Amino acid sequence: MTGHHLILGEITDILTGEILEDTHDERYRQKLARLLIHNKGYTASEVIPRNELIVRAGEKQAVIRVDLIVNLSEKIGMIIRYGPGSLVTRHRPALAMSRLVSSYRVPVAVVTNGEDVDVLNALSGKLMGTGFDAIPHRARLKDIMAESDFSPVSKKQAEMESRIVYCYEIDGSCPCDTTICTL
Repeated sequence: MTGHHLILGEITDILTGEILEDTHDERYRQKLARLLIHNKGYTASEVIPRNELIVRAGEKQAVIRVDLIVNLSEKIGMIIRYGPGSLVTRHRPALAMSRLVSSYRVPVAVVTNGEDVDVLNALSGKLMGTGFDAIPHRARLKDIMAESDFSPVSKKQAEMESRIVYCYEIDGSCPCDTTICTL
């Protein structure tokens, strides 16, 4: 089955050197990766692309990808979730993902449609800033992480957060979306 994206050729991932399909969505993801490396002070080894995350809702399960994860000093400090359309509809699933990518609560969740950005305090769910400039620079993220307690996510909360991600990202998704794998 072919995906629903217009494939424009091939593009080289700035972070891994992998050859990827060149789509409009991937161009936005690469733009974000370049911003992190060239403007925000992160190294390529600190930014993990396309991190697979298994989500469940009862007996149903699927694999989705968290677009970018920023890992500093052996801890995840920030996730970035790209998706076209409205940012506000991406807040809740991004917060849920920030509570599922590790056994602890990740402090920052960023949502973007490639043109606009919302930066969320993933612990409180509150908006920290808007626009690409609001994405924390490496030094700022280190400060945020130093102030965070990285409290563990309980099994019950992880189950609820997983259901939220499944609901937003899997239920009703386009059947030809090749970035989602239902199991």
